[in-house]
Amino acid sequence: MIFENSGLEKMVVPQDVLQNVMNKNGWVLGGSWDYERMTFDYKYEIPEGIYYLRLPGYAVEGDVGANNARLQLMDPYMGKHYYPTGVEYGADEYFPERIVEHAVNNIRSVVKDLQPLL
Repeated sequence: MIFENSGLEKMVVPQDVLQNVMNKNGWVLGGSWDYERMTFDYKYEIPEGIYYLRLPGYAVEGDVGANNARLQLMDPYMGKHYYPTGVEYGADEYFPERIVEHAVNNIRSVVKDLQPLL
């Protein structure tokens, strides 16, 4: 499931600002980065399964590893985790309405927090 037109896909954000805002809203970076990309995750563990809301971004200048990048954000998306194969993002996946609603609200909160900092 892709959350299109969230406003995030139009933002270019300094890495340190993005890290602070994402942490404030419950997203984690973990090991999901390399020198050109970062992906933040918000994990949902509910009786129906484990779901991940993800926000990718790529460096348009600077270096993620040096913590001096400016990141172009992309559309957030959601997938369901299946053991042992990993996360599936297919259009035929079912996403419970309550986590989709929470995801939309969380994305709006991230946008609201980032806008005055840019």
